[in-house]
Order: sequence, then structure tokens, then C-alpha cells
Amino acid sequence: MGDKQEDTRFRVLRLLQENPEMSQRQLADALGISLGGVNYCVRALVDKGLVKVKNFRNSDNKMAYAYFLTPKGITEKTALTARFLKRKINEYESLKAEIESLKSELG
Repeated sequence: MGDKQEDTRFRVLRLLQENPEMSQRQLADALGISLGGVNYCVRALVDKGLVKVKNFRNSDNKMAYAYFLTPKGITEKTALTARFLKRKINEYESLKAEIESLKSELG
């Protein structure tokens, strides 16, 4: 799995853990990815047993879904968090070095 796909999985799990009643459209908007991409990701998370789905009636009395991380999903999110943080620290260090290099060029 590529870093981008793993980052998407991490972000979806993180948002769902904080907001289980968030719709797939709201997830797509929050993540800046397509609704189809979110749907694919959520289905994969459900298929892997990381997320379970429950129906409920929303305030408009329409059926909606709530997404809950399973114990396996929480464990996976923790592992994804560690890898995500490591990548971001590496990106930060690389960017910091590039900024210092540019500053020295400008004198």
C-alpha cells in the first residue's frame, strides 16, 4: 500500500473515531477527496473488520449510518498513526533543511 493510500486510511479512521455519524460526503469534503474514493476506503475498512456500520434515524427522520472502529480498527489506527507521524517528521526535517539551504543562498 502506498503512503497516500495509507494516509487516507489513517485520516478516515481518525475522523470516524471522532465523528462516527459523519456521512461519507462529509468525510470526502473534510479530506478533499472524491466521494467514490471515500466509499471505496470505507468499504475496504469494513471488509477488513476495522469498522462496523450501524443504521440510525437522523434528525430529518431519514436512515443514516454510524461508523464505529472495532478493537482491530483501533489497533490499526494506532499503527497508522505511528507511521504517519514518522513520515511527517521526516518531511518536516527535509523541509527545514531545504529552508536553511535557501536562507544561506540568500545570505
